[in-house]
Order: sequence, then C-alpha cells, then structure tokens
Amino acid sequence: MASNGSGQDLIVCFGEMLIDFVPDVAGVSLAESTGFLKAPGGAPANVAVAVTKLGGHSAFVGKFGDDEFGHMLADILRKNNVNDEGVLFDQHARTALAFVTLKANGEREFMFYRNPSADMLLTEAELNLDLIRRAKIFHYGSISLISEPCRSAHMAAMKAAKDAGILCSYDPNVRLPLWPSEDAARDGIMSIWKEADFIKVSDDEVAFLTQKDPQDEENVLSLWYEGLKLLIVTDGEKGCRYFTKDFKGRVSGFSVKTIDTTGAGDAFVGALLVSIAKDTSIFKSEERLRKVLTFSNACGALCTTQKGAIPALPTPAEAEKLVTSAN
Repeated sequence: MASNGSGQDLIVCFGEMLIDFVPDVAGVSLAESTGFLKAPGGAPANVAVAVTKLGGHSAFVGKFGDDEFGHMLADILRKNNVNDEGVLFDQHARTALAFVTLKANGEREFMFYRNPSADMLLTEAELNLDLIRRAKIFHYGSISLISEPCRSAHMAAMKAAKDAGILCSYDPNVRLPLWPSEDAARDGIMSIWKEADFIKVSDDEVAFLTQKDPQDEENVLSLWYEGLKLLIVTDGEKGCRYFTKDFKGRVSGFSVKTIDTTGAGDAFVGALLVSIAKDTSIFKSEERLRKVLTFSNACGALCTTQKGAIPALPTPAEAEKLVTSAN
C-alpha cells in the first residue's frame, strides 16, 4: 500500500490503465510485427505516474481484471508511489489490452481488446469518494464516458469532486476506435466540457472537435467557456498555446530525437498538474505560467525519446537539464 497522498496537494487520476503491446520494430504493421513489448498504458494512469516521478502526490481510481496483467499494473502503480486506495479488481472481466502500431515517425495507431474490460465495469457504488474528496485536483479523460456503468461512476466522481470544491482537470484523449462513431465521440467528449477548471487538448483534437483548422484561434476559442481557468492546446514538437481569462500566448517546444510519442501528452499534463497543485494562482501570472509550460513541454519532449509511456516519463532533473540546455 502506497501511503502517498495524505498531503494537501493530492492529484487523483480517474479512468483506465491497460497493457499496450508495442511492436519491437517501428514502422511495421501489426500483421508484419514479429514481436511485441509489453508496456503499461492508459492516459490517466500515465498522468498519475508522471506526477509522482516529478515529486508530486497522486492516486489512481480505476478497475483491473483479477488477472496477471491487472496485478502487474497495480504493482507498477505501487512501485511508482501512486496511492492505490481507489484500485479495484473484477473477477469476471479481463484487464484491457491495446496493440499499438508505431509508424516510422513515432506516431501511433491503436487496436483495442475491451469487450468489456474491467475498467469499463467500475460502478458508482465502488468509488472511493473519501479519496476523491481529499484531492486538490481531480483529473480524468473521456474513455471512461463511453459505456455504462463506468460513465455513471465517472459522473458521480466528478460531481463529488466539484461539490467538494476540488479543481477538475480534463484531457479528452480522443481514441476514435473505442467510440461507436465520430459523432458519438464528439457528443460524449463535449457532454462534460463545461465541468472542468482546466482542459488540455492536442491540435488534432481541436480539429476533430471543431471540425475546423486548429491553428485558427477563433476555432480554438469556440472551445472556451465562462468559468474555465486554463485552456491548453498542445502542438506536438512546436510546443503549446495557452488561453486564460486575462491572457493568451504560445510557448515553444524542444527539438529531440523522437522514437515513440506514447505518453508525451500525459507527461506534459503531469508536469502541469504538479505545478498547479503547488500554486493554484498560476492562472493569474502569465510569467509563472509560461515557466511552468516550458517545463511541461520539456517533460513531454523527453517522454518521446524512448519506447513506452511509463518507463519514458522524466524526472525533474532531466527536464530542467533540457530547459537549461535549450536556453
């Protein structure tokens, strides 16, 4: 049992953790792959581990199959000092799997095995609401919205967090193969849009959600709403754009040798959330926010320099070194 997370800056991550099977050679199709590396994955879990690797406190809330893969994933969380009080096991469903194709440029395609997987079967009654109410930030994605009973659990957890005055962080992480249709994905992702205090989307996700050019600021701002504290658009190696009530701008990224982009967005989010948990007034100071986003960009960049998400998540020293070397 990780004792982590009794402090005031606990970040609770809600959703799925699964096994990614990544080809041992990049640039080949799943059919052509002769071997696969087993890598822990699932965006909310990646964020939880990114947080602890960066010196923050995190907990994971989600369900695994009561199988070897599920116990392996729970062990990985514990080894990375992620609080596991919200972790559950289902005796009747398997842990989710994803086969990931790495294209030659490090980008990915997914094929999922979840019919239904244990993470989809988390119920509202099983939630550890006490743990969620201890959080400073409650972080989630959209995959947990796709099917019941997990969707109702997600809504109840989010409501408990909001009622307790906890900051809500949303990274939709669009995974189209998991949704019944593109329209269902858009509707599902947007159905909770206005509940969040901060939202991070990629340029591709802006294009998908608005069905327009993600570089056109007017399109990005169609995603803004009254009450949002921070909207971040990540632009891959180009860095990110930020929008608050009072200011907006762009922070450059870092040029690194990219091998696998898996988890880069989660490393970025983890770094951002650790900084917000320490200083929730960051949205009011553009100078401080830019510094934090530069550090977050460095974390995202470093995560692409090796295979798999969790093994590639950087330490503060590694990220600081990249920031310093680029100046």
